[in-house]
Amino acid sequence: MDEQIKIVEILLEIKNLLSQNKKVLNVDDLAEYTGLSKSKIYKLTQLRLIPMGNNQHIRQKFFNKNEIDAWLLGEPILSDEALDQKFSKQLLKNRKRGS
Repeated sequence: MDEQIKIVEILLEIKNLLSQNKKVLNVDDLAEYTGLSKSKIYKLTQLRLIPMGNNQHIRQKFFNKNEIDAWLLGEPILSDEALDQKFSKQLLKNRKRGS
């Protein structure tokens, strides 16, 4: 029984390593790759603070892994407080445009 558990753990590690070789990531992949929560990723995409694909015909968000690596190394502002402030400012701008 213990050997079966070890085999499953090893297979999960292999699966994780293979998923990191992807060039294009979706939100789930990005959350696993970066450790960011999905909600934080969606806030970043809403505010256009994270590099992402721009195909208008696809609703799902996609991210280029190389661009994400460069963005992460470029000291992005990821604190919840900073994101909430920017998100609130964006909402105010959108409301003013709608008026």
